[in-house]
Amino acid sequence: MARFTYLAVLAGCLLCAVWLEPVLKVGVLRQVRRLALTVAPVAAVFLVWDLFAVHSGWWTFDAARILGVRVAGLPIEEVLFFVVVPVCAILGYEAVRTVLRR
Repeated sequence: MARFTYLAVLAGCLLCAVWLEPVLKVGVLRQVRRLALTVAPVAAVFLVWDLFAVHSGWWTFDAARILGVRVAGLPIEEVLFFVVVPVCAILGYEAVRTVLRR
């Protein structure tokens, strides 16, 4: 079960943020293209940095806490991290904006 730790943390982040979409009707997930254009450039920069850090030996991942599936040398969970966390942040930001506008 330990190998699902990183994935569980990401799922927890999503669960804590995704309810904002239907409850507050923030509209983030309905604008898929806009969301992708916002997240993709930032994710790309950090994925390149992460690849560099891992290949240089500056950063590692606990093999017991990840699935073992790799994308370009990075655990799939790390790739998902750079999508999930920004989406959660955007949901939170838009939720605050929505509430303050009311």
